[in-house]
Amino acid sequence: MDVKYFKKSIPTLTVMLVLSIVGVYVFYQLLIPEKKLPVYSPIDVNPRLVDSDFQHIKKNHKIAGFSLLNQNSDTVTQKTFENKIYVADFFFTRCGTICPIMTTNMVKIQKAFMEDTEVLLLSHSVTPIMDSVSVLKEYSINMGVVDSKWHMVTGAKKDIYNLARKSYFAVLDEGDGGVQDFIHTEQFILIDKKKRIRGYYDGTDPKDIERIIEDILLLKQE
Repeated sequence: MDVKYFKKSIPTLTVMLVLSIVGVYVFYQLLIPEKKLPVYSPIDVNPRLVDSDFQHIKKNHKIAGFSLLNQNSDTVTQKTFENKIYVADFFFTRCGTICPIMTTNMVKIQKAFMEDTEVLLLSHSVTPIMDSVSVLKEYSINMGVVDSKWHMVTGAKKDIYNLARKSYFAVLDEGDGGVQDFIHTEQFILIDKKKRIRGYYDGTDPKDIERIIEDILLLKQE
């Protein structure tokens, strides 16, 4: 082969090689399905967790409206979470078993998204009679809660229990929110900007905490 011809061909060969590599990469990316979080409706959840009036619903489930008080005595509603991604859970301040672990893990999520105004946290007290605003405030200070990022809320017991059972599907549907009723769950629930459920996680499991952080980042890309 003529040396001059070979030297002239090098740029052409280089371009062809680069285009081939790009082509293979694009083809490979097209073969990989885009990861997307599921949208949960009542039919997708364990029937024991879903009120019988909701079990037939296949799509368009959203968290119902609510009005509760947070640790600063501010009213918290759906509007508080407008255009926000948030993680919800259910706890009580006197809990000595799973709740401290859950709160510690929620602090990790808080830290991961401390500078991200799109992400909030919402913890509902399941013993609202005992967990007054002042009790929640003391607890939130002791646990490192940042008020602008994380709402710990109290309110009417029936309202909170209805949210747990009929909106978040976080606990067994075996109560009416009355005096003798009590719920206790380790579930963290991920909610998107359209008020839809996008994931369930064990709030006591470090691996699930890593997973929920990854899933929030994924959700932010939608």
